[in-house]
Amino acid sequence: MIKASTFLRGEWALMVNFATTALFLLFGARWLADLSQPAWFGFVSLWLFLVMILSAFAVVRHAEALAAKLGEPFGTLILTLAVTGIEVMMIAAIMYAGKGNSALARDAMMAVVMIVLNGMLGLSLLLGGLRHHEQNYNLQGANAFLAVILPLAVLGLVMPSFTVSSPGPTLSPFQAGFLVLMSLVLYGVFLGIQTFRHPDYFVAPGARRGGKKEGSGPGHAIRSVSYHAGLLVIYVLPLVILSKQIAVPINHSIHVLHAPAALGGFLVSVLILSPESLGAVRAALANELQRSVNILLGSVLASIGLTIPAVLVIGYATGQTITLGLDAIDSTLLLLTLALSTLTFAAARTNVLLGAVHLLLFFAYLMFIFER
Repeated sequence: MIKASTFLRGEWALMVNFATTALFLLFGARWLADLSQPAWFGFVSLWLFLVMILSAFAVVRHAEALAAKLGEPFGTLILTLAVTGIEVMMIAAIMYAGKGNSALARDAMMAVVMIVLNGMLGLSLLLGGLRHHEQNYNLQGANAFLAVILPLAVLGLVMPSFTVSSPGPTLSPFQAGFLVLMSLVLYGVFLGIQTFRHPDYFVAPGARRGGKKEGSGPGHAIRSVSYHAGLLVIYVLPLVILSKQIAVPINHSIHVLHAPAALGGFLVSVLILSPESLGAVRAALANELQRSVNILLGSVLASIGLTIPAVLVIGYATGQTITLGLDAIDSTLLLLTLALSTLTFAAARTNVLLGAVHLLLFFAYLMFIFER
């Protein structure tokens, strides 16, 4: 039995989470009604952003504890599914708060691909290479991820720009239904491969599959599966309410301050991916590149394979048009990133050069957000 004082010391972020949620439920409509004052706008935005980051870190901490209890690949699967759930909630909340923001899901998924496959993968390979020179991972697992990511990314984010059955870079209802079904089927087949049929593909070469680490995580005791699973859910639930609140300053910054439209998707992705990305970099520095690969490629696959169906269903249910097709610049960046990732994971060892190339491509993406 855990003492109340011990629980409060370990889960103080939960108190901050619930206090902020309660305050914004009571006073949020009044506080967010007028964001024209820069100081107030900055204060509210920073408050919400930091609390949501804190909550996301807590979600990842409990997911990592479950990973230690359950072993790979189940641990990183729980982590990526939890983060994808947060992503879908935030996108839905911001789409609902900002009527007409039909391209937010597209921009968020593009940002996820660029942040993860270029920014965080590049940083992980660079820092891991600097410390360990070369690092090993399971080539079959990485190729399994990419085999599903490539067709879903192209069909979901590039192809809608070329279809003619519906106006603009969108999909017709039949095409959208097919993409939803295809995404779910492919992701389901992948989960079968990852968890039951070929789980050894997602374990580091020479490592024992399903190994469990007992004791302590980074600064936190590892307890029962039910304890961490319950707290993971409890941390996620208030994020639904806070997502609706932070949607207001995000939409304000885009529409009132005339910021680039793609910035909204980028901010959503940064908020969601920060703790997960930190875990991937930390694993690479510890010479556990396989865990980094599982986290990063799993994030991209879950984002594309689950978020696209979710937002298409939400758009159909709410009567909103969902814009999925990328423009020429972003399509080129996406295809270049996918091609580069295929080359990166063509050999079973990585080095600093591969990390540097991915990072530079990420900086190119950032430049094109603000300067077309």
